[in-house]
Amino acid sequence: MLGSTYGSLSTHSSPARVVACGATPPHTVHGTAAPPAGGPHADGTPAGATGPDLDVSGRPLYAPVPDLDRFFRPGAVAVVGASDSEGRPNTGITRQLIAWAERVGARLYPVNPGRDRVFGLPCLTSVSDLPEQADLAVLLVADPVPVIEELADAKIRFAVAFASGFAETGAAGAAAQDRLAEAVARTGIRLLGPNTNLNAFASFREDLDGPAIALITQSGHQGRPVFSLQELGIRLSHWAPTGNEADLETADFLSYFASRPEVGAVAAYIEGFKDGRSFLLAADRAARNKVPVVAVKVGRTEAGARTAASHTGKLTGADAVVDAAMRQFGVIRVDGLDELQDTAALLARARTPTADGVVVYSISGGTGAHFADLATAAGLTLPTLDRAKQDELHQWIPDCLNVANPVDSGGHPVGDRRGRKIIDALLADPSIGVLICPITGPFPPMSDKLAQDLVDAAEQTDKLVCVVWGSPVGTEDAYRHTLLGSRRVATFRTFANCVTAVRAHLAHHRFTAGYRSPFDDAPRTPSPSARKAHDLMSPGQQLSEHAAKQLLRAYGIRVPREQLVTSAAAAVRAASLVGYPVVMKASAPQLAHKTELGLVKTGLTSASQVRDAYRELADIARHEGIELDGVLVCQMIERGVEMVVGVTADRLFGPTVTVGLGGVLVEVLRDTAVGVPPFGADRARAMLRELRGHALLEGVRRGQPADVDALVEVVLRVQRMALDLSGELAELDINPLMVLPRGQGAVALDALAVCH
Repeated sequence: MLGSTYGSLSTHSSPARVVACGATPPHTVHGTAAPPAGGPHADGTPAGATGPDLDVSGRPLYAPVPDLDRFFRPGAVAVVGASDSEGRPNTGITRQLIAWAERVGARLYPVNPGRDRVFGLPCLTSVSDLPEQADLAVLLVADPVPVIEELADAKIRFAVAFASGFAETGAAGAAAQDRLAEAVARTGIRLLGPNTNLNAFASFREDLDGPAIALITQSGHQGRPVFSLQELGIRLSHWAPTGNEADLETADFLSYFASRPEVGAVAAYIEGFKDGRSFLLAADRAARNKVPVVAVKVGRTEAGARTAASHTGKLTGADAVVDAAMRQFGVIRVDGLDELQDTAALLARARTPTADGVVVYSISGGTGAHFADLATAAGLTLPTLDRAKQDELHQWIPDCLNVANPVDSGGHPVGDRRGRKIIDALLADPSIGVLICPITGPFPPMSDKLAQDLVDAAEQTDKLVCVVWGSPVGTEDAYRHTLLGSRRVATFRTFANCVTAVRAHLAHHRFTAGYRSPFDDAPRTPSPSARKAHDLMSPGQQLSEHAAKQLLRAYGIRVPREQLVTSAAAAVRAASLVGYPVVMKASAPQLAHKTELGLVKTGLTSASQVRDAYRELADIARHEGIELDGVLVCQMIERGVEMVVGVTADRLFGPTVTVGLGGVLVEVLRDTAVGVPPFGADRARAMLRELRGHALLEGVRRGQPADVDALVEVVLRVQRMALDLSGELAELDINPLMVLPRGQGAVALDALAVCH
């Protein structure tokens, strides 16, 4: 039995891949931790929180922080399935683990009942034979499930499972991973993997100082570019290759890294989320602690999503929701690994900006103009330097050259004492927080002197100094030694990466400066409207428009004056009460596309038109086999901006709220923005600003501005409905929501609601 339990990885397995693992803290229910009592707390947890804190839909409001210290720095490690037989996968892994244990000062114990010694170390038959309690067990076995109970009996807190063949392989592998996850949950062990690698046990340079990058990757190879930053003098502190995340996930490591004092930024490569809510709670903790998070998240396209699912067996999630969720919680999303490394490196080391203004300084007018175009298009602010500053610069730069911003030195001044004076003058300007100097290619001695002046100036300022070294060679002394030897200058190889990183740097500090966690204000109990709403729900059904509008009324969302009638005579009476002109619409459950079926009549101005319309609607319904609950006679509202506000249930993040241009434009332009509850009025307004058609709300061609305050209020009320009814409301679509001129409110002209 022991032989099969501790046997080596199967020969058809892919080479083992590592991931880091975390511990369950004291007083922690497996995978969740209550915020400690007292406060305020350094990790951002509100003071006074003493127990599980859940929102109205029963979801946690604060991220647990797994105690991973003893994983990354264990006192003792057991290697289960250790081997020293040449040619076996376990042998190379065992060798690397022994070297790692020596570096971190851990005692390593090989465990394999078929051997007496491994690489000269005494080999144990079972983990029960360990002479001391180990912090970490590394499982070099094809099926880790049978070993988990033994680890629990030995009180081992962490385990790493390298084996592949789990959720990444399909249904059978997913079932095997579920069994592994169940065993881990039952025992309370924290597991990293399966399908991970040795990256967590890599050799980190210890001769580098300053804030570090902590790295999280769901594919080990994708972290290599960031790991290689150490060769450029940028410190890395941890690497967590999370693999299939049967237990420990990206969110666990993000929460942990965001609480570490040495971590200046977290860089992540994410293929899919195990749980969207957990990720948002971890991102919230990072935002509270002002730790920047930079992430590549694959799955923007259908092809990318398919590939990601086959790799780690994860849901990639609707990308629009993922994008909105990251933006909402300050996670900086980039596309390429080169952007990931450059942006994370800048954010880890740069100080808080003193101003948002960027000045572009070059030895060529063409270079400056080119870079200024790219920077401005990306949203960076290039303020025009005032006349006094321009006059000062013209002491050293010929009058014929532009110094308004971008600043063109013409070249020659950088070769003498004038070069440093120009740089100092630019950095002294209070409107400038960032100086960027693109050097498109080496032009010694001019470029060498310029690089040295920039490095020297950077040492004497709190402002950010960036250099773009455009040479494709990269072996020049000015680059390899002068620029890369500086801890204060941020050096890039491309214009685009520099712009991306600087924009992220400024945006991160703006975001965290005013950050207030939306979870602090999230509702804990249902609103008074919830009881009325519950009575209107019909499980598994789509509500009629009439019932859907009653749901809106329950939450204080305005609908037109209207009556539901069941005869032509009643329709005429209703029209006189509602007031002409009127709209008439068939109302029935499961009726989604009324207009396409001819079941909507607009602009009715007389009793005869109303009577005829009722009969026509009833005839069409009979012909289509639709059983009506009546016909709505509605007030006709024509002046305003048509918007759509809706709720969908995302598989990863739960209920989400969408706002966009409504009517037929929602299908034609697909101009929408997404919010992931909880969020406040500021986020609702930000969603509106994200719309391409936002100008319509401001008034175009002398049109009156729309009542944006009323629109924001509707978005927030819809959000509250989504939270209160998260287990009952599958979908809500208010389209169109007519936003009237400023001060006149917003009216939901039509609504569709689907119940779980």
